[in-house]
Amino acid sequence: MLTLKYYGKTDFGKKRLINEDSFAIGPNGIFCAVADGMGGAPAGDIASSLFCETCSLIFEGAGTENLEDSLLRVHKAFTVANSRIFAHGMKNPGAGGLGCTAELLTFAQNSYVLGHIGDSRVYRLRDGRLFQLTIDHSFVQSQIEKGILREQQARTHSLRHMLLKALGVNMELDFDVIEGTLEKKDLFLLCSDGLSDMVEDSRMEEIFSKGMPHEISAEMLIESANESGGIDNITVVLISVEDL
Repeated sequence: MLTLKYYGKTDFGKKRLINEDSFAIGPNGIFCAVADGMGGAPAGDIASSLFCETCSLIFEGAGTENLEDSLLRVHKAFTVANSRIFAHGMKNPGAGGLGCTAELLTFAQNSYVLGHIGDSRVYRLRDGRLFQLTIDHSFVQSQIEKGILREQQARTHSLRHMLLKALGVNMELDFDVIEGTLEKKDLFLLCSDGLSDMVEDSRMEEIFSKGMPHEISAEMLIESANESGGIDNITVVLISVEDL
């Protein structure tokens, strides 16, 4: 039987007066979501909250389902949230490009389903190695793929926060859906770019190697981001597969 252990935390960071990140974790960890808002204040926090609220509604009453049902819920969550955010932006022109990044992870028996748009990220730790499951929908990532920029250059590039895709910006929606199989002791990290921009993957892997409870690992990740400058809001959700 699928047994999950999970924890989430968000932090203002050192520079921001408003936290535009949101996260949600469903009952028994059946889903977890992270969103990072964009747009004129206070629009960003509204967009990210709408996404997480929509995920909670779509997954209400859900259990460990088959793959097809999980895929349908992920698609529905993104579609409904996109419409809600876009409609809010149309009614409130002062929102200034209302939208958000969005990560949604759910489980179907021995598999996972992941929805992704923007530059928040989802990683998987397996056998001590951290692997990035998502690909950023950003200008600098497109330059990396074309061989114009190296990854280290992208981390400090002046346009590193320019998104090519986001939720709620357009009525037409194009997001990634990623599927994979689960193994016992898999650990998933969902995070906003307030973490991934400030903390190298090798440092994250080092923190996880200590085998600490999720609460302590999350605190250490956030602390590392703040020690590196904490220029953005920082959100971390950890969820591990304890049994299958």
